[in-house]
Amino acid sequence: MALYSEKVMDHFRNPRNVGVIEDANGIGEVGNAKCGDIMKMYLKIEDDIIKDVKFETFGCGSAIASSSMATELIKGKPVADAMKLTNEAVAEALDGLPDYKMHCSVLAEEAIKSALDDYHKRNGQ
Repeated sequence: MALYSEKVMDHFRNPRNVGVIEDANGIGEVGNAKCGDIMKMYLKIEDDIIKDVKFETFGCGSAIASSSMATELIKGKPVADAMKLTNEAVAEALDGLPDYKMHCSVLAEEAIKSALDDYHKRNGQ
């Protein structure tokens, strides 16, 4: 059995939504000191809908794939739906991650929730 699914390899080789949103109204950054991965998420939210999402990730292939998939899962969705995103949903959408790489999907969830928290603070919520 292959170590990584085809979806993980695709999102690693061809990550979606990479970059910076200059006028983002929600920004979150998280990291894992143990593995060295760092993720930064940028959100552009209008009328309670995530109109755009971009990420910058310094880390392994699983971290990049998790970031990419997480952005795909929330783009165009209401903020309330994005708040419910779990690392399990990210890993499942990637057709699984090895157990020792599950922390990458956790970081993706945390980065999105950090960006959403920033958005809520900026808007006094």
